[in-house]
Amino acid sequence: MTPISIEETAAFLTQCKDAYILIHRSPDGDCIGSGYSLQAVLKQFGIRSRVLCDDPIPHRFGYLLPDEEEEDFEPQCILSVDVADEALFGSLQERFAGKVDLCVDHHVSNNGYAARLLVEPEASAACEVLYKVYRAMGVKMNKQIAMCLYTGIATDTGCFKYSNASADTHLIVSEIMREFPHIRYDLINREMFTVKTRGQLAAETFMLRNMEYHADGRITIVWATKAICEQHGVDVKDMEGLTSLGLQPEGVEVGITVRERENGEFKVSMRSARDVNVSAICQSLGGGGHVKAAGCTVSGTIDEMRRTLLAAVEAVL
Repeated sequence: MTPISIEETAAFLTQCKDAYILIHRSPDGDCIGSGYSLQAVLKQFGIRSRVLCDDPIPHRFGYLLPDEEEEDFEPQCILSVDVADEALFGSLQERFAGKVDLCVDHHVSNNGYAARLLVEPEASAACEVLYKVYRAMGVKMNKQIAMCLYTGIATDTGCFKYSNASADTHLIVSEIMREFPHIRYDLINREMFTVKTRGQLAAETFMLRNMEYHADGRITIVWATKAICEQHGVDVKDMEGLTSLGLQPEGVEVGITVRERENGEFKVSMRSARDVNVSAICQSLGGGGHVKAAGCTVSGTIDEMRRTLLAAVEAVL
Protein backbone atom coordinates (compact mmCIF):
# COMPACT_ATOMS: atom_id res chain seq x y z
CA MET A 1 0.00 0.00 0.00
CA THR A 2 1.34 3.42 -1.02
CA PRO A 3 -0.36 6.58 0.31
CA ILE A 4 -0.81 9.12 -2.48
CA SER A 5 -1.93 12.74 -2.69
CA ILE A 6 -4.93 14.39 -4.32
CA GLU A 7 -2.75 15.41 -7.28
CA GLU A 8 -1.24 11.92 -7.66
CA THR A 9 -4.71 10.39 -7.54
CA ALA A 10 -5.92 12.80 -10.22
CA ALA A 11 -2.97 11.90 -12.45
CA PHE A 12 -3.54 8.16 -11.97
CA LEU A 13 -7.24 8.37 -12.80
CA THR A 14 -6.70 10.33 -16.02
CA GLN A 15 -4.45 7.55 -17.32
CA CYS A 16 -6.26 4.40 -16.17
CA LYS A 17 -8.10 2.26 -18.71
CA ASP A 18 -11.17 0.01 -18.62
CA ALA A 19 -11.88 0.41 -14.90
CA TYR A 20 -14.14 -1.44 -12.52
CA ILE A 21 -15.33 0.74 -9.61
CA LEU A 22 -16.13 -1.30 -6.51
CA ILE A 23 -18.46 -0.02 -3.78
CA HIS A 24 -19.48 -1.73 -0.54
CA ARG A 25 -22.39 -4.07 0.02
CA SER A 26 -25.54 -2.60 1.61
CA PRO A 27 -24.81 0.54 -0.45
CA ASP A 28 -25.53 3.98 0.99
CA GLY A 29 -25.62 7.48 -0.49
CA ASP A 30 -21.88 8.11 -0.15
CA CYS A 31 -20.62 4.96 -1.86
CA ILE A 32 -23.29 5.21 -4.58
CA GLY A 33 -22.58 8.91 -5.16
CA SER A 34 -18.85 8.23 -5.17
CA GLY A 35 -19.06 5.31 -7.57
CA TYR A 36 -21.37 6.86 -10.13
CA SER A 37 -19.77 10.31 -10.01
CA LEU A 38 -16.40 8.67 -10.71
CA GLN A 39 -17.91 6.73 -13.60
CA ALA A 40 -19.26 9.98 -15.08
CA VAL A 41 -15.89 11.68 -14.61
CA LEU A 42 -13.95 8.86 -16.27
CA LYS A 43 -16.35 9.01 -19.21
CA GLN A 44 -15.21 12.60 -19.85
CA PHE A 45 -11.69 11.27 -20.32
CA GLY A 46 -12.83 8.54 -22.70
CA ILE A 47 -12.28 5.83 -20.08
CA ARG A 48 -14.73 2.94 -19.92
CA SER A 49 -15.87 1.99 -16.44
CA ARG A 50 -18.49 -0.03 -14.56
CA VAL A 51 -19.75 0.25 -10.99
CA LEU A 52 -19.94 -3.10 -9.19
CA CYS A 53 -21.80 -3.78 -5.95
CA ASP A 54 -22.67 -7.03 -4.21
CA ASP A 55 -26.19 -5.76 -3.46
CA PRO A 56 -28.76 -4.01 -5.68
CA ILE A 57 -28.79 -0.21 -5.66
CA PRO A 58 -31.86 0.90 -3.64
CA HIS A 59 -34.64 2.35 -5.78
CA ARG A 60 -34.54 5.75 -4.08
CA PHE A 61 -31.02 6.34 -5.45
CA GLY A 62 -32.11 5.71 -9.03
CA TYR A 63 -31.76 9.38 -9.95
CA LEU A 64 -27.97 9.07 -9.57
CA LEU A 65 -27.59 6.28 -12.10
CA PRO A 66 -26.68 6.90 -15.76
CA ASP A 67 -29.37 6.51 -18.39
CA GLU A 68 -27.27 4.30 -20.66
CA GLU A 69 -26.49 0.67 -19.87
CA GLU A 70 -23.02 -0.12 -18.55
CA GLU A 71 -20.68 -1.80 -21.02
CA ASP A 72 -19.37 -5.31 -20.47
CA PHE A 73 -15.59 -5.56 -20.68
CA GLU A 74 -12.59 -7.06 -18.93
CA PRO A 75 -11.00 -4.52 -16.58
CA GLN A 76 -7.43 -3.30 -16.76
CA CYS A 77 -7.78 -1.23 -13.57
CA ILE A 78 -9.64 -1.91 -10.32
CA LEU A 79 -10.78 1.07 -8.24
CA SER A 80 -12.70 1.24 -4.97
CA VAL A 81 -14.44 4.17 -3.30
CA ASP A 82 -15.76 4.51 0.25
CA VAL A 83 -14.64 0.97 1.14
CA ALA A 84 -12.44 0.58 4.23
CA ASP A 85 -11.96 -3.19 4.04
CA GLU A 86 -12.09 -5.80 1.26
CA ALA A 87 -14.56 -7.81 3.36
CA LEU A 88 -17.14 -5.10 2.54
CA PHE A 89 -17.06 -6.20 -1.10
CA GLY A 90 -19.21 -9.14 -0.05
CA SER A 91 -19.23 -11.90 -2.66
CA LEU A 92 -16.99 -9.76 -4.90
CA GLN A 93 -14.13 -10.16 -2.44
CA GLU A 94 -13.15 -13.57 -3.76
CA ARG A 95 -12.67 -12.15 -7.26
CA PHE A 96 -11.00 -8.84 -6.41
CA ALA A 97 -9.11 -9.38 -3.14
CA GLY A 98 -5.54 -8.14 -3.50
CA LYS A 99 -6.25 -6.64 -6.92
CA VAL A 100 -7.41 -3.09 -6.12
CA ASP A 101 -5.12 -0.56 -7.79
CA LEU A 102 -6.52 2.55 -6.06
CA CYS A 103 -8.81 3.18 -3.11
CA VAL A 104 -10.30 6.60 -2.33
CA ASP A 105 -11.81 6.70 1.15
CA HIS A 106 -12.44 8.70 4.30
CA HIS A 107 -12.70 5.98 6.95
CA VAL A 108 -10.15 6.15 9.74
CA SER A 109 -10.38 2.33 9.91
CA ASN A 110 -9.20 1.79 6.31
CA ASN A 111 -6.75 -1.13 6.49
CA GLY A 112 -4.66 -0.22 3.44
CA TYR A 113 -5.68 -3.13 1.22
CA ALA A 114 -5.17 -1.25 -2.09
CA ALA A 115 -1.90 -0.74 -3.96
CA ARG A 116 -2.51 3.04 -3.82
CA LEU A 117 -4.50 4.73 -1.10
CA LEU A 118 -5.98 8.20 -0.79
CA VAL A 119 -7.73 8.45 2.58
CA GLU A 120 -8.73 11.64 4.38
CA PRO A 121 -10.29 10.68 7.74
CA GLU A 122 -11.17 14.31 8.46
CA ALA A 123 -13.39 14.49 5.36
CA SER A 124 -17.12 14.10 5.95
CA ALA A 125 -17.58 11.69 3.03
CA ALA A 126 -15.72 9.95 0.24
CA CYS A 127 -17.62 12.30 -2.08
CA GLU A 128 -15.91 15.23 -0.34
CA VAL A 129 -12.50 13.71 -1.10
CA LEU A 130 -13.48 12.99 -4.69
CA TYR A 131 -14.67 16.57 -5.19
CA LYS A 132 -11.09 17.70 -4.56
CA VAL A 133 -9.76 15.02 -6.91
CA TYR A 134 -12.15 16.09 -9.69
CA ARG A 135 -11.07 19.72 -9.34
CA ALA A 136 -7.44 18.62 -9.59
CA MET A 137 -8.34 16.67 -12.75
CA GLY A 138 -9.91 19.76 -14.31
CA VAL A 139 -13.26 18.00 -14.63
CA LYS A 140 -16.17 19.87 -16.16
CA MET A 141 -18.91 19.28 -13.60
CA ASN A 142 -22.33 18.30 -14.85
CA LYS A 143 -25.72 17.81 -13.19
CA GLN A 144 -25.27 14.08 -12.55
CA ILE A 145 -21.85 14.54 -10.92
CA ALA A 146 -23.18 17.40 -8.80
CA MET A 147 -26.19 15.38 -7.59
CA CYS A 148 -23.96 12.38 -6.81
CA LEU A 149 -21.55 14.48 -4.76
CA TYR A 150 -24.28 16.39 -2.92
CA THR A 151 -26.15 13.18 -2.08
CA GLY A 152 -23.02 11.47 -0.77
CA ILE A 153 -22.05 14.39 1.45
CA ALA A 154 -25.61 15.03 2.67
CA THR A 155 -26.26 11.41 3.63
CA ASP A 156 -22.93 10.90 5.43
CA THR A 157 -23.45 14.08 7.48
CA GLY A 158 -27.08 13.36 8.35
CA CYS A 159 -28.16 16.37 6.29
CA PHE A 160 -25.29 18.37 7.86
CA LYS A 161 -26.33 17.62 11.46
CA TYR A 162 -23.33 15.47 12.40
CA SER A 163 -20.04 16.80 13.79
CA ASN A 164 -18.17 15.63 10.67
CA ALA A 165 -19.79 18.48 8.67
CA SER A 166 -16.82 20.85 8.78
CA ALA A 167 -16.33 24.32 7.36
CA ASP A 168 -14.74 22.69 4.29
CA THR A 169 -17.79 20.46 3.91
CA HIS A 170 -20.14 23.45 3.85
CA LEU A 171 -17.83 25.34 1.48
CA ILE A 172 -17.74 22.45 -1.02
CA VAL A 173 -21.53 22.04 -0.90
CA SER A 174 -22.01 25.75 -1.37
CA GLU A 175 -19.74 25.67 -4.43
CA ILE A 176 -21.79 22.81 -5.89
CA MET A 177 -25.05 24.63 -5.20
CA ARG A 178 -23.81 27.89 -6.72
CA GLU A 179 -22.65 26.10 -9.86
CA PHE A 180 -25.93 24.16 -10.18
CA PRO A 181 -28.63 26.36 -8.59
CA HIS A 182 -31.51 24.64 -10.40
CA ILE A 183 -31.02 21.21 -8.82
CA ARG A 184 -33.84 20.56 -6.33
CA TYR A 185 -31.67 19.98 -3.28
CA ASP A 186 -34.75 20.24 -1.10
CA LEU A 187 -36.30 17.26 -2.88
CA ILE A 188 -33.08 15.25 -2.48
CA ASN A 189 -33.15 16.03 1.25
CA ARG A 190 -36.81 15.06 1.48
CA GLU A 191 -36.19 11.74 -0.29
CA MET A 192 -33.12 10.94 1.81
CA PHE A 193 -34.28 12.08 5.25
CA THR A 194 -38.07 12.43 5.39
CA VAL A 195 -39.81 9.98 3.06
CA LYS A 196 -40.08 6.42 4.39
CA THR A 197 -41.65 3.31 2.96
CA ARG A 198 -44.50 1.69 4.84
CA GLY A 199 -42.05 -1.05 5.72
CA GLN A 200 -39.63 1.45 7.23
CA LEU A 201 -42.42 3.01 9.27
CA ALA A 202 -43.40 -0.44 10.50
CA ALA A 203 -39.75 -1.19 11.32
CA GLU A 204 -39.40 2.10 13.20
CA THR A 205 -42.53 1.37 15.24
CA PHE A 206 -41.23 -2.11 16.01
CA MET A 207 -37.80 -0.75 17.03
CA LEU A 208 -39.23 1.89 19.38
CA ARG A 209 -41.56 -0.63 21.00
CA ASN A 210 -38.79 -3.19 21.58
CA MET A 211 -35.80 -0.96 22.35
CA GLU A 212 -33.66 -2.23 25.24
CA TYR A 213 -31.86 0.06 27.68
CA HIS A 214 -28.59 -0.94 29.36
CA ALA A 215 -25.86 0.65 31.50
CA ASP A 216 -28.30 2.95 33.27
CA GLY A 217 -29.81 4.08 29.99
CA ARG A 218 -26.51 5.00 28.35
CA ILE A 219 -26.78 2.16 25.81
CA THR A 220 -29.76 1.25 23.65
CA ILE A 221 -29.97 -1.87 21.56
CA VAL A 222 -32.62 -3.01 19.11
CA TRP A 223 -32.40 -6.15 17.06
CA ALA A 224 -34.50 -8.07 14.57
CA THR A 225 -34.16 -11.60 13.29
CA LYS A 226 -35.51 -12.67 9.94
CA ALA A 227 -38.30 -14.53 11.73
CA ILE A 228 -39.34 -11.42 13.68
CA CYS A 229 -39.34 -9.31 10.52
CA GLU A 230 -41.50 -11.87 8.73
CA GLN A 231 -43.88 -12.04 11.69
CA HIS A 232 -44.40 -8.26 11.63
CA GLY A 233 -44.32 -7.89 7.84
CA VAL A 234 -41.04 -5.96 7.83
CA ASP A 235 -38.42 -6.45 5.12
CA VAL A 236 -34.99 -6.58 6.80
CA LYS A 237 -33.84 -3.99 4.26
CA ASP A 238 -36.35 -1.58 5.78
CA MET A 239 -34.09 -1.51 8.85
CA GLU A 240 -31.57 0.44 6.77
CA GLY A 241 -31.72 4.16 7.42
CA LEU A 242 -32.98 3.71 10.98
CA THR A 243 -29.58 3.25 12.60
CA SER A 244 -29.69 6.56 14.50
CA LEU A 245 -33.03 5.87 16.13
CA GLY A 246 -31.34 4.50 19.23
CA LEU A 247 -29.74 7.87 19.96
CA GLN A 248 -33.05 9.67 20.31
CA PRO A 249 -33.80 8.84 23.97
CA GLU A 250 -32.38 11.31 26.45
CA GLY A 251 -29.12 10.25 28.12
CA VAL A 252 -28.09 7.66 25.51
CA GLU A 253 -24.41 7.61 24.58
CA VAL A 254 -24.29 4.60 22.24
CA GLY A 255 -27.12 3.27 20.07
CA ILE A 256 -26.83 -0.24 18.61
CA THR A 257 -29.00 -1.53 15.78
CA VAL A 258 -28.73 -5.19 14.78
CA ARG A 259 -30.39 -7.09 11.98
CA GLU A 260 -29.96 -10.68 10.90
CA ARG A 261 -28.39 -11.18 7.47
CA GLU A 262 -28.24 -14.98 7.52
CA ASN A 263 -28.89 -17.53 10.23
CA GLY A 264 -26.46 -16.77 13.01
CA GLU A 265 -24.89 -13.73 11.28
CA PHE A 266 -25.90 -10.27 12.43
CA LYS A 267 -25.10 -6.92 10.85
CA VAL A 268 -24.37 -4.38 13.58
CA SER A 269 -24.55 -0.58 13.31
CA MET A 270 -23.28 1.56 16.19
CA ARG A 271 -23.81 5.29 16.65
CA SER A 272 -22.23 7.58 19.22
CA ALA A 273 -24.02 10.61 20.61
CA ARG A 274 -20.98 12.41 22.01
CA ASP A 275 -17.45 11.18 22.71
CA VAL A 276 -17.47 7.37 22.53
CA ASN A 277 -15.31 6.07 19.65
CA VAL A 278 -17.55 3.38 18.17
CA SER A 279 -15.07 2.80 15.34
CA ALA A 280 -12.56 1.45 17.87
CA ILE A 281 -15.26 -0.75 19.43
CA CYS A 282 -16.29 -2.16 16.05
CA GLN A 283 -12.65 -2.68 15.04
CA SER A 284 -12.23 -4.86 18.14
CA LEU A 285 -15.08 -6.97 16.72
CA GLY A 286 -13.64 -7.16 13.20
CA GLY A 287 -15.39 -4.11 11.73
CA GLY A 288 -14.74 -0.39 11.66
CA GLY A 289 -15.99 2.92 10.33
CA HIS A 290 -16.11 6.43 11.72
CA VAL A 291 -15.58 7.65 15.26
CA LYS A 292 -19.31 8.27 15.70
CA ALA A 293 -20.76 5.84 13.15
CA ALA A 294 -19.38 2.36 12.62
CA GLY A 295 -20.38 -1.23 12.05
CA CYS A 296 -19.35 -4.86 12.23
CA THR A 297 -20.67 -8.39 11.82
CA VAL A 298 -21.23 -10.68 14.80
CA SER A 299 -22.00 -14.40 14.62
CA GLY A 300 -23.69 -16.64 17.17
CA THR A 301 -27.04 -16.94 18.89
CA ILE A 302 -29.14 -13.91 19.77
CA ASP A 303 -28.04 -14.07 23.41
CA GLU A 304 -24.38 -14.45 22.43
CA MET A 305 -24.67 -11.51 20.04
CA ARG A 306 -26.23 -9.31 22.72
CA ARG A 307 -23.61 -10.27 25.35
CA THR A 308 -20.74 -9.67 22.94
CA LEU A 309 -21.93 -6.21 21.93
CA LEU A 310 -22.88 -5.02 25.39
CA ALA A 311 -19.58 -6.22 26.87
CA ALA A 312 -17.60 -4.37 24.18
CA VAL A 313 -19.48 -1.10 24.72
CA GLU A 314 -19.69 -1.30 28.51
CA ALA A 315 -15.91 -1.82 28.67
CA VAL A 316 -15.48 1.60 27.09
CA LEU A 317 -18.19 3.34 29.13
